[in-house]
Amino acid sequence: MTDRKDELAENLAKVERRIAAACAAAGRSRDEVTLIVVTKTYPASDVRILAELGVRHVAENRDQDAAPKAADCSDLPLAWHFVGQLQTNKVRSVAGYADFVQSVDRARLVTALSKEAVRQERELGCLIQVALDAGESARGERGGVAPGGVEELAGLVADAPGLRLAGLMTVAPLTGGYAGRQREAFERLMDLSTDLRRAHPAANMVSAGMSADLEEAVAAGATHVRVGTAVLGVRPRLG
Repeated sequence: MTDRKDELAENLAKVERRIAAACAAAGRSRDEVTLIVVTKTYPASDVRILAELGVRHVAENRDQDAAPKAADCSDLPLAWHFVGQLQTNKVRSVAGYADFVQSVDRARLVTALSKEAVRQERELGCLIQVALDAGESARGERGGVAPGGVEELAGLVADAPGLRLAGLMTVAPLTGGYAGRQREAFERLMDLSTDLRRAHPAANMVSAGMSADLEEAVAAGATHVRVGTAVLGVRPRLG
């Protein structure tokens, strides 16, 4: 376990240096950017080590992995972010442990999340997932609502009991006009965030950037970066 803690500490330090350098290059304060460590496929023991090392935000993308892990680590001072595509039949479980759902992309999901948040007497922070590989009214390959649908969906979240509109999230698209243009994609998200905050000033989270492109996200203005492999390593495939 000591070897694993040393490995994670070294990786975290490298990521921290990258974020700090990106902030300096962009003329931003380091405290403007929050690191979320994506712990998918890794065990609760790694989450515990990360917490010991000062990590306060972790993310998961599959409820069947996240639910038992969150239960195992319920004593830790962590904020849990759900970042995967969320089916409505998983909402009851996710609403029990997630502090933020970053993948809100349709009205039916808003309704289901609101119902469960109220039932469980919890408040869920919700980010609208924006699909920059979609047309103005379509959905993206990996979930998300097209830019033209953000305003309406944000209004539904803002009016829903038990939910708090927290901001926007995107994943750099692999297809479409922004493919291979991460910086431009993240700048587009920032433009959408500016528009959103005119109507909803408190919805100021902008979640963008992962291990390979966190610098571009910081340069564009992201407030949160979601980093997995750069901290935890590449897990070997099973079988």
